[in-house]
Amino acid sequence: MDKTITFKIDGVDVKGFPGQTIMEAADAAGVYIPRLCYLKDLTPHGSCRVCTIKVDGRAQAACTQPIAEGVEVENNTAELNEKRRDIIDMFFVEGNHFCMFCEKSGNCELQAMAYRLGICAPKYPFQFPDCSLDATHPDLFIDRNRCILCGRCVNASKVIDEKSVFEFVGRGAAKKIAVNADTLAGTNMAVSDKAAGVCPVGAIIKKRVGFEVPVGKRLYDTEPIGSDIEAKQ
Repeated sequence: MDKTITFKIDGVDVKGFPGQTIMEAADAAGVYIPRLCYLKDLTPHGSCRVCTIKVDGRAQAACTQPIAEGVEVENNTAELNEKRRDIIDMFFVEGNHFCMFCEKSGNCELQAMAYRLGICAPKYPFQFPDCSLDATHPDLFIDRNRCILCGRCVNASKVIDEKSVFEFVGRGAAKKIAVNADTLAGTNMAVSDKAAGVCPVGAIIKKRVGFEVPVGKRLYDTEPIGSDIEAKQ
């Protein structure tokens, strides 16, 4: 931390320290870079690609790319935002997201990102996959219709909870989130686990708390996602 690194994001000087990623330095400077799989305290792995930026003209994931002296970062450009809209569109059509009756509506990062990027409806055809729901656990349920395969639950369960309840199985279109037992009830998952509260969508939901927060007071009802970061400027 004894050396300050200066670089630019969209032509504006941003300062950071050795070891920081572009995402971390941007957050500290009040510059919001859209993201879905990234979450502070979890190891970044760049799976969603929503945080794709350009560093000296080359596409990189902001959550994993370290800062470097003098580099030029493009973030809020028409080209990158169009690519982000395409990614968000694909997340919607590759699952079954019915926001009007989802418990996570208003608090959902995928929904909020769509609003921030100006998406009213996906431009790609819906795939309507056949996905399962596991409600066997007394305090939690998994709705794979809403899962976007971000990996947050896998990461949190392994690294923070030290339980490894979740893992990915399958490849390509058959890839899905699985648990280390026949059902969620057969695992040692607890409602107090970090993994129970990190899902950006409504795929992992705590029972008996749905719709407790009224419309108008939910996380993204009055301000766009990322407003907390931009308030640091």
